[in-house]
Amino acid sequence: MVLTSANTRYAPEFMNEAFEGFRKRFPAYDATRSLDELRATEYARLDKHNQVYLDYTGGGLYAESQLREHMGLMSDNTFGNPHSTNATSMAMTHLVESARRYVLEFFNASPDEYQVIFTQNSSGALKLVGESYPFDADSNYLLTFDNHNSVNGIREFAQGRGATVTYTPVIPPEMRLDDSVLETALNMPKSGGNHLFAFPAQSNFSGVQHPLEWIEKAQKLGWDVMLDAAAFVPTNRLDLSVWHPDFVDLSFYKICGYPTGVGCLIARKDTLEKLRRPWFAGGTITCASVQGESLDRAPGPAAYEDGTLNYLSLPAVEIGLRHIASVGVETIHARVMALTGWLIEELTALRHANGSLVIDLYGPTTLDMRGATIEVNFLDADGLLIRDTQVERLANQYQISLRAGCHCNPGAREMALGYTLDDVQECMAKRPNMTYEQFIELLDERSIGGVRASLGIVTNFADVYRYMQFAETFVDYTER
Repeated sequence: MVLTSANTRYAPEFMNEAFEGFRKRFPAYDATRSLDELRATEYARLDKHNQVYLDYTGGGLYAESQLREHMGLMSDNTFGNPHSTNATSMAMTHLVESARRYVLEFFNASPDEYQVIFTQNSSGALKLVGESYPFDADSNYLLTFDNHNSVNGIREFAQGRGATVTYTPVIPPEMRLDDSVLETALNMPKSGGNHLFAFPAQSNFSGVQHPLEWIEKAQKLGWDVMLDAAAFVPTNRLDLSVWHPDFVDLSFYKICGYPTGVGCLIARKDTLEKLRRPWFAGGTITCASVQGESLDRAPGPAAYEDGTLNYLSLPAVEIGLRHIASVGVETIHARVMALTGWLIEELTALRHANGSLVIDLYGPTTLDMRGATIEVNFLDADGLLIRDTQVERLANQYQISLRAGCHCNPGAREMALGYTLDDVQECMAKRPNMTYEQFIELLDERSIGGVRASLGIVTNFADVYRYMQFAETFVDYTER
């Protein structure tokens, strides 16, 4: 295969000129120049290895100082399993509870209203709610097409207990919800039961930001609200003194890069009392009897934290969040949105020699109610979609980290790419007669997703310019 480009608008020698033009179009960027120094001191490995990292929604990047502080704490102290009252255990308990308090502080959540329950990740927080929420035949689970699979997965618990599951669609190309359809769904007749509404603050697929005003509106209509904040909080302020969802899930590595393997559920105490755990484990009880087949559940967050926490990593959560707080979420937001605005404008302006589009954008073309996630597919000069996995492989040759696929968001993918119910059913009907390898080959016959670039804490203009240099290689794309 040979990639050719019909022009060289993004040649390296033009970058300084392009940067000056960018600064004039997006003057807010200049107020974020402190992030350039941060990149040089704390994230120098990017430029040392000539890496363009545009996968922040997949995982954030850690600062070197986060590692030094955490390793120093571990090296200078002895910490034991916190489920005890010996000296080393108590030392660890102090750090665990400090991290718990700081999570509330970071999100401006009142400790009188909210509790922090540590989980292995955002998916673990969602599973905890799904398995424990009191669904029954009178209950409803309402969610949007635009949701991560870990939110979709709650429907298995809901349906298993006889609850009604309802999806509300999104409308391409902007991938926003139809407000009238959602309004109708929220106003559906409800008799008894418990009712859960789940939606993402920001789509991990298209970058669309859904109105947080839905939280209060839904609650007034008798719904508990699960806000999936995993893709939102790395570059946006979530103030839980302003917004009051019943449940919030997140993964810390997406915010500050390190540690992995730790997330949390931030839950309103009143709503948390509705949950009924389907089992118990070490740490979730004060005592249990084998002969009496009885138990007493632990108070507070411990009742929901199964087994032994990833306790040595929890101090790194507070270290990481304090790092982000010192940088400033608003500063990060201002930078990534300026870069996002430029990148969208440049991508959508690319044309083949015949005038046809080079990219198909899924999501808003403006910065209104969107985040720093840009989902596209590349098109050849005949308007045919170039497979997303092929684009990702080619990007690797440029040392650009993008992400191809549906990003565990099949509803957004189906709407964006125009998959119909018949398409989905036909594909799934073939699965029982195929090996796993044959099924993957079937899926790979057409693109099953898009190409996602997501910006974060130390993304700079050189990164997005490099992406445009790569994107330009698809102008008058030929394969021979």
